[in-house]
Amino acid sequence: MEKERFNNEKLSKEVTKLACQSRIIGFTFMLVVVLILIQMLGLLPAGFSGQPITDSVHVFAEGSFLQHVENFEMDPFPDTEEGKLAAYGEKLITQTATYLGPENKLGAIYSGNNLACASCHLNGGTKAFAAPYVGLTAVFPMYSGREGKVATLEDRINGCFERSMNGNKLPTDSKEMVAIISYMKHLSKDVKVGQRIKGQGFVTLDMPDRKADLKHGQVIFEKQCVSCHQGDGQGQRRDVADISQGYAYPPLWGYDSFNDGAGMARMLTAAKFIKGNMPLGASAENPMLTDAEAYDVAAYINSFARPVKTQKELDYPDLSKKPKDAGYPPYADKIATEQHKYGPFNF
Repeated sequence: MEKERFNNEKLSKEVTKLACQSRIIGFTFMLVVVLILIQMLGLLPAGFSGQPITDSVHVFAEGSFLQHVENFEMDPFPDTEEGKLAAYGEKLITQTATYLGPENKLGAIYSGNNLACASCHLNGGTKAFAAPYVGLTAVFPMYSGREGKVATLEDRINGCFERSMNGNKLPTDSKEMVAIISYMKHLSKDVKVGQRIKGQGFVTLDMPDRKADLKHGQVIFEKQCVSCHQGDGQGQRRDVADISQGYAYPPLWGYDSFNDGAGMARMLTAAKFIKGNMPLGASAENPMLTDAEAYDVAAYINSFARPVKTQKELDYPDLSKKPKDAGYPPYADKIATEQHKYGPFNF
């Protein structure tokens, strides 16, 4: 009996010990799960996971995430499948004509002109206030007034291919589309999901309350733009004998430029881009043109003929969301097309 009682007490102690260990393990597991969830939601600073912070993750003075495109630092592409796709995506952005243009020797044709995406999205989409790609994957999907729906990043890219590149949509599951998205993800990895950062889009413009002065725009163009874009606005090819190499300086109008449905065909969009980036060497902090000069030269550039986008009348299903400077009807108001194109925009 005494031996049996001893064994029972021993068994009871073991059971109690195991129960305590189970509770500790369970609590530890739950704590780890909670910490992982909190970090996924962006509520903990980078590096809190206990792992050392590597060169591929940047910690910024303002917090754990990039706050301004100007502070962006390009990291090497990782030696992974995703990294290889991102590297290919960079080539598609900076050498679009070579890989996707109408005279390319490498594959399918998606671009209708020989521009590059980087003709507008400068420095491969990393220059502040030049419609950079940095942070784009953090804010898409987003509502598009032009589409009349919540647009994916793939939708936005294809909008550029149909308009700025005057071409055709990329299949959303194509290697090219996946590569471009991978490149944009690589540029956006230090941006908090859901956050817009400074330097995205374009600079602000203090619009003159008048119609654009095309003659003044011509004077500015001849003074500031012809050394790169030439007097006829047709730019300079990288290789005179091989148009598939694209342009060092793109044409601003004519058959090989963006079509009339592109964002740059809107005067105010073009003026904001020009103010923050042109002529070469200008920046948001150090513009080389006044607001009035950018306003007039943008109008001058967009006064010339360019390819025509079909079915533009289907843009902006809700016409109240159509920008004032969209230079093609229909409109929600009764303002003349001429004023929508050249101002004044005091309506």
